Amino acid sequence: MKFTCEKSLLQQAIATSSRCAAAKSPIPALEGLLVEAGQDVRITGYDLKKGIYTSFPADVEDPGAIVLSARLFGEIVRSLPDGIVTVDVKDNYSTAITCCASDFSILGTNAEEYPELPTVERQNAVSIPQNVLSRMIRQTIFAVSDNESRPIYTGSLFEIEDDTLTIVAVDGYRLALRKEKVDAGDVENCSFIVPGSALSDVEKLCGESNEKVDITVGSKHISFTVGSTVLISRRLEGEFLNYKKSIPTGFSTVASADRDTLVQVVSRVSLVIDEKTKHPLRLNAGGGVLEVSCQTGRGRAVDQCPADISGGDSLTIGFNNRYLLDALKAAPSDTVHIGFNTASSPCVILPPDESDSFSYMILPVRLRAD
Repeated sequence: MKFTCEKSLLQQAIATSSRCAAAKSPIPALEGLLVEAGQDVRITGYDLKKGIYTSFPADVEDPGAIVLSARLFGEIVRSLPDGIVTVDVKDNYSTAITCCASDFSILGTNAEEYPELPTVERQNAVSIPQNVLSRMIRQTIFAVSDNESRPIYTGSLFEIEDDTLTIVAVDGYRLALRKEKVDAGDVENCSFIVPGSALSDVEKLCGESNEKVDITVGSKHISFTVGSTVLISRRLEGEFLNYKKSIPTGFSTVASADRDTLVQVVSRVSLVIDEKTKHPLRLNAGGGVLEVSCQTGRGRAVDQCPADISGGDSLTIGFNNRYLLDALKAAPSDTVHIGFNTASSPCVILPPDESDSFSYMILPVRLRAD
């Protein structure tokens, strides 16, 4: 195998596919990248749970395939000067990588030892602009659980109903939900669960353009096609939380506040919180303000955010500061409505226009008596 190409194209393809190369595997080939030269050059990374392959144009003199160490190949190409790179594989898998005066020779592995990526037998498909999907993932993925004892919640629920895509993530302490209209075409209503690690890679692959991401849903796997790059992931199987019954719809107290101002207030008060002890924030809604306070071994902090408060009497409720900040930062509106019922029931952050485009539910923390 022998091909030449621009260094920037090769480097970008290696960086993209390396996201799915196994760091350590009982199958040594999976710690490498499968490099295939045909009409174009295609590079694949795969860890048996998810895989990425991406193609780019190159001048292919001799078609073929080789597996090269993801780490070493990536470091070599990244270190090369800008220019035209030549990759030349000899009969004994010795691979020469040259650019200008730089000349490397590394040992590759037979491409036949590389496991084949699963195929996605199309059952449903939907297209969504890259910037929209990227935002939806970013505004929900923080609530994906990292607790492997409940693997179903280590992913996000994708639900397609009519022309609407809903993404839901939950970790037992909070829930994040985003909805957007999509070009569903003749897609049947369906739902599937995508691992959080795959969604993190999809978010990085998506740009800020309006170009579409094609999502293909199979019985056991799902693929995301972003330009010339395809990510394939297994689906998570199991019973996901019935989020429609879990999110409260009526509130005794509703506070409307400027999102950025409230983020700044919560961030300032959080400065006295020690990550080891994780003291909760105390939030009091009443008198036209949201008062946020906390007292720890480090000190005491109090701050206020102006708010329009309707409903019941003054309410004091406790929160994990990080959970509250994550939800507020993710909310895609300048103003948020925060619904409360009691000090022991979940609060919900909602859009001010009373739409259902996003919902962030947070369980409260029990406060000690003053």
